[in-house]
Amino acid sequence: MARRLHASRTEGVDKNVWVEFTKLAADYKAVNLGQGFPDFSPPKFVQEAFCKAVSGGPLMHQYTRAFGHPPLVKNLAKLFSRIVGHEIDPFEDILVTVGAYQALFSTFQALVDEGDEVIIVEPFFDCYQPMVKMAGGKAVYVPLRPKVESGAVLTSGDWVLSPEELSSKITPRTKAIVINTPNNPLGKVYKTEELQMIADLCIKHDMLCISDEVYEWLTYDGAQHVKIASLPGMWERTITIGSGGKTFSATGWKVGWAISSGHIIKHMKIIHQNTVYHCATAAQEAVAQGFEREYEVFGTPESYFKQLPAMLQHKRNKLASCLQSVGLQPIMPEGGYFMIADISSVNVDLNDENTGEELYDFRFVKWLTKEKGLATIPVSAFYSPEHGKEFDKYIRFCFVKEDSTLDAAADILKQWSQG
Repeated sequence: MARRLHASRTEGVDKNVWVEFTKLAADYKAVNLGQGFPDFSPPKFVQEAFCKAVSGGPLMHQYTRAFGHPPLVKNLAKLFSRIVGHEIDPFEDILVTVGAYQALFSTFQALVDEGDEVIIVEPFFDCYQPMVKMAGGKAVYVPLRPKVESGAVLTSGDWVLSPEELSSKITPRTKAIVINTPNNPLGKVYKTEELQMIADLCIKHDMLCISDEVYEWLTYDGAQHVKIASLPGMWERTITIGSGGKTFSATGWKVGWAISSGHIIKHMKIIHQNTVYHCATAAQEAVAQGFEREYEVFGTPESYFKQLPAMLQHKRNKLASCLQSVGLQPIMPEGGYFMIADISSVNVDLNDENTGEELYDFRFVKWLTKEKGLATIPVSAFYSPEHGKEFDKYIRFCFVKEDSTLDAAADILKQWSQG
C-alpha cells in the first residue's frame, strides 16, 4: 500500500518481553524459570471436571451465555459475595473473559477515553501500559520503593507506596489507578492500611481502581489478601480482575473475569460482545465445578486454596535458599508466583557488542540464558522507561515449578558459583 498500513495505536508497543525471552529460552534449551506458568498439572478434581464437560453432551461444545457461563458466574458470585461483603449479582456484576488479559483489555477499552490519565503502580505487569495507550489514555507511573531502615531489604513488604508521591501524580484528568496484589514480579501483598490510603484518594478524587488480583489465593507466611473492593465506598468504583488459570494452575484454559458494579460492567460487556463475544464453554464449566467444590470446603485443609499456597511456600523457600547459597540476595515474596533477586553483587563481564545500550538486567538475563542455560526475566521490563534504570539490578525467577526443575536450576547456579 502507498499509504501507511498500520494504525498509530500500534506504534511504540511492538516490543514484548515474553516473546523475546521465551524464544531465547527455547533457542538455548534453557531451564526456564522465566515464564510464569506451573509445569505441574492442575488438581485432579478440575481435570476430571474438564473431562466430564467435554464428554457431557452436545451443549458443552456449543456457545453458552456470551458474558459468562451461568454455572460459573453463579459460583463466582456465591463465593466472592462472602469475601467482599456485598451481594454480587451473577448476571449484572460479572463478566467472564478469555483470561485475565482480556478482562484487563475490556476494562481499559470501556473506561479509558482519549486524554484520560491512568496511574500505574510500578512494578507492573507489562500489558497495562500498551492497553492504556491503545485506549487513547496516558500512563502515569508511581513506583513502589524499598524502604531501608535497618540493613538490607529482605521481603516484598519492605517495598512501599509513598502517599505523597501518589497524591502528586493525581490531576483533574486522572481517571483510574491500577494496582496488582499480590504483585507480579515483586510478590508484595498490600496491607489493609495501604489499600485504605489508595481508596481514600480514589473517593476524594472520584477515580476508578483497577485491581489485578489473579494471585489472590497465593499468599505466604500468614500474609492476608484483602480486596480493595471490600473497603467502604469502593465497591462501586473498583474493577477486580481474576483468573481461573492462576486459581487452579491451568493457565492454558484462559478463563478470567472482571467483577464490579453493574453500572461499570455494562460498558465492558459492550467491548466483549464486539471483540471475542464468547469464551470456551467446557473450560468455563470445569472452572465452575472447581469453585463449587472449593465453596464446600472453603477454609478447611481439604481446600486447594489452602493446599496450593502451602506447596508453593515450600518451593519459594527452596529457591530462596539456593539463591542465597550462591551469593544472590532474594527479596522474599509475600505472595504470587515470583521472586526477584538483587544481582548487584555479582561480577560478570557483560560487554557484549550486540546488547548496545540495554539496561543491565536485560544484558545479565541474556548472558545467564546463553552462557549458563538458565532463563529468567529482567525486572526493569516491569517499569516505565523513566524508572527502569533505578531497578535494573534485579531479575525475576518463577518458583511455581516441579522440584526437578528447581533442582536443575540450583545445579546450574552452584556450578556457576564454583566455577
